[in-house]
Amino acid sequence: MRIGIDVGGTFTDLVVTRVEGGIAQFKTPSTPTDPSIGVFRGLAEISETYGVTLDQLLLDVELIVHGTTVATNTLVERKGANVALITTSGFRDLLEMREGLKEDRYNLRMASVEPLIPRYLRIGISERVKYDGSVHTPLDVESLRKTLLELKDEGVESLAVCFLFSFINPDHELKAEAEIRKVFPDAFVSLSHEVLPQIKEFDRISTTALNAYVGPELGKYLENLQQRMVDHGDQRKILIIQSNGGSAPIEDSIKFAVRSILSGPAGGAKGAAKVASSLGEENVIALDMGGTSTDISIIEGGRPHVANEKFEAGWKISVPMIDIHTLGAGGGSIARVDIGGVLRVGPDSAGAEPGPACYGLGGEDPTVTDAALLLGLLDETSFLGGKASLDKNLSEQAIKSKIADPLGLSITDAAEGILRVVSNSIAEGIRLASVRKGLDPREFSMVAFGGAAGILANQVAREVGIHKVLVPQAAPVLSAFGMLTSELRYDFSQAYSSGLNVLDLEKMTSRLRIMEKQGKDQLRENGVTDEEINVEFSADMRYLDQIYEVTVPIPDLGLDGARFKEEWADNFHQRFEELYSYRQSDQEIRLVTLRVTVSAPLPEIDDSGSTGNPVVDLDQDDAVLRQVYIGSWESVPVLKSDSIPIGQKIRGPAIIESEFTTVVLNQFNEVTKNSDGTLIIRLEDLVSDGSEGGVAAGSDPVTLSVVENRLESIAIEMMDVMLRTSMSQILNSSRDFSTAILDSKCRLIAQGEGIPVHVSALPIAGEAILNTFGADIHPGDMFALNDPYNGGSHLPDITVIKPVFKNGELLFLSVNRAHHSDVGGATHGGYNPSATEIFHEGLRIPPLRIHDKGRPRDDLLAMLSANVRLPENFLGDLNAQIGSVSTAERRILELVDHYDAGTLLDIIDGILSATERQVRQFISDWPDGVFKGESHIDDDGFDSKMIPIRAEVTIKGDTMKIDLSGSSPQVTGFINSVYANTRSIAHAAIMYLAPYDVAKNEGSMGPLTVIAPRGLIVNANPPAPVCMSTNHCAEEIIEAVFKALANAVPAAVNAGFSRRLRYAITGTDPRTGRYFIWHFFMARGGGGASSGNDGWTGVGEVNVAGGIRSPSVEVTEERFPLFVVNHELRPDSAGEGQWRGGLGAECEIIYEGEGGALMNTAGDGVVVPPFGLFGGSPGLPHRYSLVSKGEERVLGSKETGIPVSPGDHIIALSSGGGGYGDPKKRDENSLIWDDKNGYVSS
Repeated sequence: MRIGIDVGGTFTDLVVTRVEGGIAQFKTPSTPTDPSIGVFRGLAEISETYGVTLDQLLLDVELIVHGTTVATNTLVERKGANVALITTSGFRDLLEMREGLKEDRYNLRMASVEPLIPRYLRIGISERVKYDGSVHTPLDVESLRKTLLELKDEGVESLAVCFLFSFINPDHELKAEAEIRKVFPDAFVSLSHEVLPQIKEFDRISTTALNAYVGPELGKYLENLQQRMVDHGDQRKILIIQSNGGSAPIEDSIKFAVRSILSGPAGGAKGAAKVASSLGEENVIALDMGGTSTDISIIEGGRPHVANEKFEAGWKISVPMIDIHTLGAGGGSIARVDIGGVLRVGPDSAGAEPGPACYGLGGEDPTVTDAALLLGLLDETSFLGGKASLDKNLSEQAIKSKIADPLGLSITDAAEGILRVVSNSIAEGIRLASVRKGLDPREFSMVAFGGAAGILANQVAREVGIHKVLVPQAAPVLSAFGMLTSELRYDFSQAYSSGLNVLDLEKMTSRLRIMEKQGKDQLRENGVTDEEINVEFSADMRYLDQIYEVTVPIPDLGLDGARFKEEWADNFHQRFEELYSYRQSDQEIRLVTLRVTVSAPLPEIDDSGSTGNPVVDLDQDDAVLRQVYIGSWESVPVLKSDSIPIGQKIRGPAIIESEFTTVVLNQFNEVTKNSDGTLIIRLEDLVSDGSEGGVAAGSDPVTLSVVENRLESIAIEMMDVMLRTSMSQILNSSRDFSTAILDSKCRLIAQGEGIPVHVSALPIAGEAILNTFGADIHPGDMFALNDPYNGGSHLPDITVIKPVFKNGELLFLSVNRAHHSDVGGATHGGYNPSATEIFHEGLRIPPLRIHDKGRPRDDLLAMLSANVRLPENFLGDLNAQIGSVSTAERRILELVDHYDAGTLLDIIDGILSATERQVRQFISDWPDGVFKGESHIDDDGFDSKMIPIRAEVTIKGDTMKIDLSGSSPQVTGFINSVYANTRSIAHAAIMYLAPYDVAKNEGSMGPLTVIAPRGLIVNANPPAPVCMSTNHCAEEIIEAVFKALANAVPAAVNAGFSRRLRYAITGTDPRTGRYFIWHFFMARGGGGASSGNDGWTGVGEVNVAGGIRSPSVEVTEERFPLFVVNHELRPDSAGEGQWRGGLGAECEIIYEGEGGALMNTAGDGVVVPPFGLFGGSPGLPHRYSLVSKGEERVLGSKETGIPVSPGDHIIALSSGGGGYGDPKKRDENSLIWDDKNGYVSS
């Protein structure tokens, strides 16, 4: 006998398998205060069922595999240990700075993520290891000892240690651990080189801090479980499921608690793989739909895909884990109508309490469960096996009042619409999860499990194009079942940086063998024989200048050197092309991380047979009938799963019920049950459900939601391709690019989560292409431009556009705008503060055809690349853009095939109209009037100082006019803007003020008029330089609008954000002899406070709002001749207020290149600080300086040709955000906390 146990938030699921075959399922309420109590209640129920004592059961049981949400809940509920972080001096704030990213670019007023470890418990210790593992600064042991005593007084119970480059040389971390044990002999200690021995310090700090945070709580639970097992039997029979789908002993699970955070969903994926494999299905999509969310995982070749990083509750986990995509779509997902009249479902959930309206526990919001009940898909009297009853009248009331009546729909149509929208959301999630892996989901089958999956699985499969759905007998408890199919598994990784062409095979093989031996030794300690052990070698690899890696199997180590490298290179190129549609065979391949997986399978289980009711012959005529809506109201047979004979085919429509699962079949489904109780459903006639055509489709709120969701997913996929294939740091690390889809009228219909300042300018780029080429545009063509005076914004932003044709008709344009690292010109890096006309700023590309009917114009691309300083990177980034828009073309054509073109265009008209209604609605809620605001730019780099940007905002009814006529005339320097850029940033300003869920498409521009007369700084005449316009004057336009509307809508505005702080440095790297350009994206400034929330720390300027990532210190030092002295918060930089601004940062860098280098500064805000509102004070301004031979020179924000010598220090101090409200009204606890953490001086 073996037992699988999955502890969930509401129920603890247990599955029992026995030698004689079959499985038994048990559910018992979970006990959150001590989950082991619920586990033992479940075990007691099992012992009772089999007529033995608990002691006898545990004596007889061969193995218990256990998964738990203890680690996950500890993190989500913020109930972890009191943790301290010991790190390299100068870097203690990297955890709080979170790489400068904010999850929602447009939601400026969202609460920031609270650090896992408060600043007063994050301590920097003097020590430093360099990129090559050499010791730069020895560990200051005396300082460490003093620090540890202070931490003991603070009640610290767990410690995380993360020193820079410890993954190469862990000596300092090991010495620190020895000192920690002297002061904290019983503390939980996590060392980053053990938890994650890989490059990228934020990944290591976040993962190690998480391990230290959840480890003690998980340890406490597992130790309680151990003790209970000791009281009743032998605790060595227990294994703990890991997030990677493998199992490990309790001791290992406690030490590396972070590896168990996703153990429950991992069990489900393993169970799905087992069920599918037993039926000969090796490629399946696992769909686990519960009450709150849906988990999607991909199983290929019988094995779930594994990812090496994931964000959970705002924090990055960088350990191997089954790649699970979670959507906010479940049985409890709440349906609502937005102010534009479009039906939305999720991500908010009614939860278990009060739950859906039909629960009768006080919930008033309609949910997916309510819709299913109202349509007859659920039985009111037999919910959860008869343990609960549902009230259909309450569902009807909720759907009628909140969905049907507002939309003018019948209650039935409203309920059906809820199910269509949620099904579509899940279908899009499956598409995105699949295509990101280079896979076509239509070539997969689906395994559906979880309480709610059976209701929607067939509809989801139909939308995706999947032909077969499997519903296991153990579907309600598949995670617990899957745990019994896991293997003992250990994953090891080690950073190993090398070019493939110069790889030292002997050294690399030695590293692999060491990790292999570690894993084998651990398995042997658990009684595994060598014959049972499996070993897999893989590596994370990338093209030279990319930042994201692809995991590729390592060829047979027995091959000779030349053949080994050739086969490995082929593996990489092939995998890259599978994922991103192209390869770069002439690019150097870099090895980044070695990986070894050592595993041993657990004994096979026999899940055939059933412990349910005996099989009886089915007479369809005698089946219970229920009125069910499946396209129309019909009397549909309701069958008990246990009563369906094995092998008998049943045609839909039908409802199949078991104790905890309901499966809905429509008329296109045929189901059979196999010997292990799995329902095998085949789908026929996978014709689009949305092909009905007609004008009605354009006004149907359900279809609008479905298509809008699908278009947005295409734009997001475009971003993913770009992020992972671009070559330059400014794109693949800092994310300075955007993606969008336009229709043939050049209306913006969808965008990825890119840079806000880009997006509304992209329609003008599309217009430039259409105006230039007219009828001379053909399928297979592709275009590029960057000319600010003909469709562009500034020269570094190159826009690539691919027309999308169907049957010879131009329907759409897929668009990618990306900031290139260099575009030629008088100075490196794209920004020339000395420019007085656009010709000084770089390569100017008018609308240009770069692919002609599918064939690249190689001569033209060669000409373009010959005019920039880094041609290899330029072409690599351009290829990434081409891959991005080509991916979009394929996906858009799938959508066109799903609907006829005319219907789809009608739907898009409806989407844009709905968005316009939303915007008009919230504008009409604002007071009418004329409101004025003014901001100032420091200077233009020449003679103009304190340059005014003035906005006069007129609100009249449901319209708004932003008049910038009072702004300065155009100036000499490069801070002028063209109209496309001004229009876009004005649009972004309004979207920042709007409710967070308003779509960012052309419809949201409908009520807005932007006036910017020619000849002004906001709409300059050529050939004025405009290179910095996307920041300045863009940021000041937003500031002027915010100031204008502050008194009209005070709750909607923010105080001032940090302005642009940027420099670029160029020189020669003595390690490679290569010329380089490096853009400074560190020390991101603070965000402005708002009513109710302090500003975000380190999110940068308002025009990107957390959309640009700070680069890794370790990657920077490995790839460039730079030494980062510090990168941490700047105390006192934020403006005071009832709500304080977000802090800025400070960063000092030493240039270690060969010979002299040159540097440019290109920013603003060294004079004008981020403004405060309503009595809040401004933040501190920026400060740049260069220290050479002991002398400091303060730099201007717009200088060019600054000489930098080896050993010079470049120091950047960024602004904090402005404060909001009277500082005297700040909460006393907040004041104490600010002081305790050193955010402000005492």
